[in-house]
Amino acid sequence: MNQITPGAAVSHAAFRLLRSHEIESLQLRVEQYEHSATGAMHYHLAANNSENVFLVALRTVPTDSTGVAHILEHTALCGSERYPVRDPFFMMLRRSLNTFMNAFTSSDWTAYPFASQNRKDFANLLDVYLDAVFFSRLDPLDFAQEGHRVDFAEPGNPDSDLVFKGVVFNEMKGAMSSVSSTLWQTLCEHLFPTVTYHYNSGGDPEHIPDLSYEQLKSFYRSHYHPSNAIFMTFGDIPAHEHQAVFEARALQRFQRLEERIAVPREQRLSAPLRVERSYALDDSGDTAAKTHIVIGWLLGESTDLEQQLEAQLLSSVLLDNSASPLMHALETTELGQAPSPLCGLEDSQREMVFSCGIEGSEASSRDALEALVLEVIARVARDGVPQAQLEAVLHQLELHQREITGGGYPYGLQLILQALGPATHYADPVAVLDLDPVLDALRRKVSDPAYIRQLAQRLLLDNPHRVTLVMTPDTQLSQRRLEAETRRLAELKAGMDASAKQAVIELAQKLEQRQQRKDDPGVLPCVTLADVPERIPELNYTEYARGPLRLTRYTQGTNGLVYQHVVAPLPALSEDDLALLPLYTRALTEIGLGDEDYLQVQQRQAATVGSISASTSLRSELHDVQRLHGYFSLSSRALARNSRAQASLMRDTLEQVRFDEDARIRELVSQSRARREQSVTGNGHGLAMAAACAGMSGLASINNRLGGLEGIRRLKALDDSLQQADARDALRDALTRVHTQVIAMPRELLAIADEHAAEAVCHEALALWGDAVGGSQDRATLSAAPVLEARREFWVANTQVNFCARAYPTVPIGHPDAPALTVLGGFLRNGFLHRAIREQGGAYGGGAGQDSGIAAFRFYSYRDPRLVETLDDFDESVRWMLESQHDPRGLEEAILGVIGSLDKPASPAGEARQHFYNRLFGRSHAQREAFRRAILEITLDDLRRVAGCYLTPERASTAVVSNRKQQEKLGSALAELELRVEVL
Repeated sequence: MNQITPGAAVSHAAFRLLRSHEIESLQLRVEQYEHSATGAMHYHLAANNSENVFLVALRTVPTDSTGVAHILEHTALCGSERYPVRDPFFMMLRRSLNTFMNAFTSSDWTAYPFASQNRKDFANLLDVYLDAVFFSRLDPLDFAQEGHRVDFAEPGNPDSDLVFKGVVFNEMKGAMSSVSSTLWQTLCEHLFPTVTYHYNSGGDPEHIPDLSYEQLKSFYRSHYHPSNAIFMTFGDIPAHEHQAVFEARALQRFQRLEERIAVPREQRLSAPLRVERSYALDDSGDTAAKTHIVIGWLLGESTDLEQQLEAQLLSSVLLDNSASPLMHALETTELGQAPSPLCGLEDSQREMVFSCGIEGSEASSRDALEALVLEVIARVARDGVPQAQLEAVLHQLELHQREITGGGYPYGLQLILQALGPATHYADPVAVLDLDPVLDALRRKVSDPAYIRQLAQRLLLDNPHRVTLVMTPDTQLSQRRLEAETRRLAELKAGMDASAKQAVIELAQKLEQRQQRKDDPGVLPCVTLADVPERIPELNYTEYARGPLRLTRYTQGTNGLVYQHVVAPLPALSEDDLALLPLYTRALTEIGLGDEDYLQVQQRQAATVGSISASTSLRSELHDVQRLHGYFSLSSRALARNSRAQASLMRDTLEQVRFDEDARIRELVSQSRARREQSVTGNGHGLAMAAACAGMSGLASINNRLGGLEGIRRLKALDDSLQQADARDALRDALTRVHTQVIAMPRELLAIADEHAAEAVCHEALALWGDAVGGSQDRATLSAAPVLEARREFWVANTQVNFCARAYPTVPIGHPDAPALTVLGGFLRNGFLHRAIREQGGAYGGGAGQDSGIAAFRFYSYRDPRLVETLDDFDESVRWMLESQHDPRGLEEAILGVIGSLDKPASPAGEARQHFYNRLFGRSHAQREAFRRAILEITLDDLRRVAGCYLTPERASTAVVSNRKQQEKLGSALAELELRVEVL
């Protein structure tokens, strides 16, 4: 791990240093400053890390469900005082080498973060973000586009029906299609009857149209002020440099606001509450066993570190894994299909919520579930838990504290978000980051056997602020909501005179004119291709061998953690066995080993490693997409002191696993089914793209069968079949057969550790695995028959919005046209699709991109109110590419976007993993550098050539994820589109 940036904390003259605190375990220093004039807080995490991170957060406390904070987050980014262009946020996305750019609306704060490794780029983004947050224009047309508006269904025709439009309106329709989102929102509504968490901060589609433009501006004035702001930075740029910009660009124009925005404590219930509500199930089939039952408690304050860790300890003891008493009860009960996705502790709000429950149940099971849950908690309060289990929980807390994860967020941003909650509520964010002293104190407390018993009694059993929520399926709810929305719009239209109708038409015209207008991007700062580094760094590694066994070692800054992988080529599997790979890899680390049943194995895992999991990775050859290679991997992470036990656990997992725990495997199938079905509302665009591409190569077909809509449908059928004993027997035999073939393949090892542990870890691993190398190198490996066929599918799922995809067969990564196709995706998104699909069409997102792994170019939309029109926009974007004149700056922006994604850093361990698997699949550093150089040399003529060559209508495949209502609405149009209906 890199050392902390040297030198003492130094502040700008407008700020005063309140404290400086070094956190050795994270190798950083936290510096806390206050802006003298406004009282704005600045927390700087000084670290020897060139990926600098900025975040400014505002405490936002809505008093209704109109989504005012969420719509403001969108609208604030649509033009500001110094940057009066229509869309500076998305324009900067493509004029930057950022490693992260976004904005978030939480339940009680709104945050604007970015990260970059390039100092010029960081300075550019900081200028734009400060102006957007504190000097936003808040144009009424942007409110209409991003929030909500009414328009005529036939634009310009006042005799047609009115419809609601707006990006956030459609986004939240999609978000609230998720049953888990509906569950959580409804639970909070009753756990928090009087404070801001009672409301949906993202916005309830039923209430979003109630928000006025004047209310939006008023909320901005009262909340978007430096006195209500928290600035957070991470990296090697000194705090005083940041502060100089904060002061010059924003803070010097403000005075202190004395009003303090805060969330009060909730008024406590005197007795438990029972609530029954419905959720929309857009399926005319059987509603049996589709009820969700959740029990939630309101606990203490998340800002009190002692209370937070006590709650975390108790939650982990009860729910951490399948051996935990409450999780075991929820997984094995006959009352439901699987534990609820809401199981666990939510500590991001001022007061914490502990919840648990089941899905796939019946409303009549409420009392029995309550009795079961309370009995398990009472048993813990009476008997406690084994000391080894408490030690395992503390072990997991320590691991979590030390791990530098990837997870899509820069490491510095992960730390900042961890600290943001306490800072929002005027508490101490430093204590949350420096957990080592608190963990030591907690260890002393748990040595008292009475401690955990008292926590269970005090936090849960003696706590009357409890809500039991039953959510039943209602197949007519979506229709009633649609009818209510239609009536509301009809009443609104009935109250309009001719001038009011004309105003609607004029608003739509003004908005379209504004969307079509080309802003001058020159007002925004930018980086150019001259700012792009010439080379990408190469990682060093060391290879060891013991006989035929090879081990690759990477020495990386892992903060005291060790990452070990056992890797083997995937064997030649039958079609049926191949389809079992996702279940096989899920089950492998969740079932018994030798004489240990799965509960004992879970306890051993919790005490030994932070995680252990199996996975498969498949890629096509560099120059031939119809030839593929696949690898199986068993991986784990652990504290360095446990590396020997870690390796031993991994070997036992491969050599002693047994597939005879039928009841456990049935639980895993049910749980996987529930999670995969719920994934549609969050990943519908990915599933639609996988379906559209399924006919383009053997790998694309496998991807759809294993991880796509076909895979979900197969999993549902498997789950239903396991009610029969012969199906359970067949599954046990099939899993055993797959495992026998996997472990017969030759193995190699990967070890990633810091310099203090790496050598020892390698010698331990080689000694342990030296006599267990698997089979010979000449065994048959996985292959797939070549595939090239068009697919046209309309998938009916439980969603209120559409996810559209269109795809074309192209070329693999090694083909000379792959770089141009890669740049083309960003060029189409930036120049055409963003405006057409999001701004004009109202979808939450849309775009295009080349997937060279499966040799396909894919268009997509996300949470989209339209369908046919979006598919037309995909086609129109290609005509635009071929027939219009284009600004070379647009090409440079598209290239910058590709380079930014190629150069984006992962965590230290993630960088090593990526490097190892690239080499394993034949992607050398030289090839990646050659691809990157080719990207930098792409011309507009290259883009026109590949668009004309590959994106032709007769080559297109289409897939849409939608719902039954949309199917009925389209009627004969489905046949005209040649879309075959598939039911998930």
